[in-house]
Amino acid sequence: MRKRLGGRALLLAGLLALSRLTMAQAAEGDTVGHYPLPEAGDLVGQVQTVSASGEDTLIDIGLRHGVGYNGMVRANPQTNVWVPGEGTEVVVPTRFILPPGPREGIVVNLAEMRLYYYPDTPQGATPRVETYPIGVGRMDWQTPLGRTTITAKIEDPAWYPPQSIIEERARRGETLPRVVPPGPDNPLGEHALILDLPGYLIHGTNRPAGVGMRVSHGCIRMLPGDIADLIHRVPVGTAVRLIDQPVKLGWTSRGTLEVQSHPVLETTPEARSERIAETFAAVTEAANQHGVLVDYARLQELAVTADGIPHSVMLTEAPFEVPYHFYDQLVLAPSLYHLIEASPAQETRP
Repeated sequence: MRKRLGGRALLLAGLLALSRLTMAQAAEGDTVGHYPLPEAGDLVGQVQTVSASGEDTLIDIGLRHGVGYNGMVRANPQTNVWVPGEGTEVVVPTRFILPPGPREGIVVNLAEMRLYYYPDTPQGATPRVETYPIGVGRMDWQTPLGRTTITAKIEDPAWYPPQSIIEERARRGETLPRVVPPGPDNPLGEHALILDLPGYLIHGTNRPAGVGMRVSHGCIRMLPGDIADLIHRVPVGTAVRLIDQPVKLGWTSRGTLEVQSHPVLETTPEARSERIAETFAAVTEAANQHGVLVDYARLQELAVTADGIPHSVMLTEAPFEVPYHFYDQLVLAPSLYHLIEASPAQETRP
């Protein structure tokens, strides 16, 4: 019966499953995505492989483990999103390199489409990090970067759409009111954290399938169950750092250098080459500080495929011949470029 459903019906079924599951998570106080901070190193979690049931979608499986749409698709490129199939082995990318910089407050990595929260640690308790999938601004409504703070917390927020969104909807033949009250049609969901950036919020959503995608008008969307839990624990005044770090590098507790790469919106082959060169330079510097060798061919592969999973880039076996400045001689084949047109950030949107 499931396979005879049309595309729209299957999508609606997936959305209903998402809503039910996030509400159940909130009710049960699930701690998916909560990790103790490592005493040494920069990684938390483990990649998992699970077997899909006949009723699962790829999104259902990801949601149960705190992974959004794009993260699941990148980790399972050959798997049907809506009908993985009974018994299909599904990779769940729940291993993360912590973002660079201070481990405090909230850190939002747009390229990764994840939020990290470092709650204050009571005396005698183990420091921890919580990480959640998010939806961010699409190419023509990009989420801004920089530092800000949480200024207020709201339950059942009303949405006051800006004129630009009203005009956008009008061009599609839709009429958008000046105020959208709380309820199922409100894109802010039931909870919102107000940022000290006029018009920008971290909020829930009435379209949970968009979490893990670039679909918003600039605001940061969270799954309803995630923000319902988080909003009661994040104090007003919490620092928020908005970064765009597509490639993260970190050390395991055993001293292995790993890289986690995410797709980037780039407009030219030159921009792609410059990014990869910067990645090589950063990894080389880190490796030199610890006296290890880098597998630059593997590093290039990771930068191009960008599967969102941490991988070791340490050279364990010496190649037959290693030219001096080996990484300077690596080039990308033109067929590997995927040019995506990106536009400048626009006015704030949900």
